[in-house]
Amino acid sequence: MERSYSHLLLFLALVSLKSFNLLCSAADPTDGFTPVPLTEANFVLQKPYNVPLNERYSYEDGIRHLWVYATDKPHDPSSNTQPRTEVRITGLDYSSGVWQFEGYGFVPNGTSGVTVAQIHGASHGATTLIIRIYDGNMRLTVFIDGEERYSTHDQGPGDLYFKCGVYAAPRNISYYMESRWRDIKIYKK
Repeated sequence: MERSYSHLLLFLALVSLKSFNLLCSAADPTDGFTPVPLTEANFVLQKPYNVPLNERYSYEDGIRHLWVYATDKPHDPSSNTQPRTEVRITGLDYSSGVWQFEGYGFVPNGTSGVTVAQIHGASHGATTLIIRIYDGNMRLTVFIDGEERYSTHDQGPGDLYFKCGVYAAPRNISYYMESRWRDIKIYKK
């Protein structure tokens, strides 16, 4: 079987309004965290406003499949943003504490110039953390397969929430952008 350049990533984002040290790689990244129960009501979808949901999203066998085209409209007729099909975790917005998003994401070869996960909100800018794929390469990774890859300070207090899916970058995007997600979990300390 031909090896695919697709990416399977385990994304665990730890957010605190103060400086923090990431967990050591020998420990389970969820040690000391409490799972936050999720229901389907927590998964709100944003998709091009002029397209039915089933033409940009499916949820089957526990896998959320999200896709968008470079020529798609934004999520709202009054928006000037890029096209997207994203899951916004709602009902769990936070402005303090340490929170963690976990999910298995798959980005097929050919998808480029796309944000596949983010922590939205900050006092300086709209987004605290973005994971964006260009030509099969990730620009920012917090954890992959449970190993620490990156640590930084956040962007200041804000009304923060998690998102995942596909959101076209401002430039260098592929015509078709896709990601698939399963086993999405939220934890907090």
